[in-house]
Amino acid sequence: MSKSTLFALSALLVILALLAGCAPPAAPVAPAATEAPAQPAATEAPAQPAATEAPAQPAATGKLILATTTSTADSGLLDAILPDFEQRFNADVDVVAVGTGQALEIGSKGDADVVLVHSRKGEDKFVADGHAKERFDVMYNDFIIVGPADDPAGVAGMGLAKDAFAAIAEAGAPFASRGDNSGTHTKETTIWASIPVTPTAESGWYNSLGQGMGDTLVFSNELGAYTLTDRGTYLSMRDVLPNLAILVGGENLAENQDKVLLNPYGVLAVNPELHPNVNAALAAQFVEWLTSVEVQKMIGEFGVDRFGQPLFYPSSAQWQASQ
Repeated sequence: MSKSTLFALSALLVILALLAGCAPPAAPVAPAATEAPAQPAATEAPAQPAATEAPAQPAATGKLILATTTSTADSGLLDAILPDFEQRFNADVDVVAVGTGQALEIGSKGDADVVLVHSRKGEDKFVADGHAKERFDVMYNDFIIVGPADDPAGVAGMGLAKDAFAAIAEAGAPFASRGDNSGTHTKETTIWASIPVTPTAESGWYNSLGQGMGDTLVFSNELGAYTLTDRGTYLSMRDVLPNLAILVGGENLAENQDKVLLNPYGVLAVNPELHPNVNAALAAQFVEWLTSVEVQKMIGEFGVDRFGQPLFYPSSAQWQASQ
């Protein structure tokens, strides 16, 4: 090969080398795609406990303190109607059964939320003193005079209580008084004052017990004494009072000739403005419930199946409007 040929080949190689050095570098080859790292297998959400039904009765929403006369408890009326209120309003009712005077005193101290009693004069004063804003009619029954069947004072069949009281005092026959400032005791003292007679323990025939109606009736039954009682309590206890008979007032309210012996009951919610600790909302619900037509009907039916007559007669404004 000639020198010229070799020179040409060398030059060509140099040119090719230079061209190779100026060419853009080859694009890097992308690495083979790798699969995303396997995610851990999805685990199922922990099973939630099956929904349970709400309890039929949730926890009690409140407690109501009811101060009332013994007759509403001794007659069995409260036992008959209060479960309806407790179930409807999911509440517990704490019944304090005492004489009307004491019930009103408890309410006047704010130690009760609502008062159910039977002394209109005392109830009106309770409102006038600001312990309640209003009094509502609930029901009524009547008072009767009961005593020993042999009737030593000869009062059987008398039309007026004051005549019977006068005969008892004249005969010096045993008389049992509740002596507890209750509605019944207030009515009794009113009758004595109308004669007028002021009986005392020193007389030997007058017994002031300071007891409720039930205990006073038991005492009268054992001693053979006369006493003034509401008809409802007497009828509810008659089976355990074999020595007592109705002597004044007849066998039912319609036969009672003495209008002085009518016995109205009222309900009063204690005023939260004067006694802020009371359960005012529940007390208002109780008043509305007690005076409703439905509950008034329950009151009017109580005792009919057993005694052939109601122990209490409904009298609320709602009841009167429905008749």
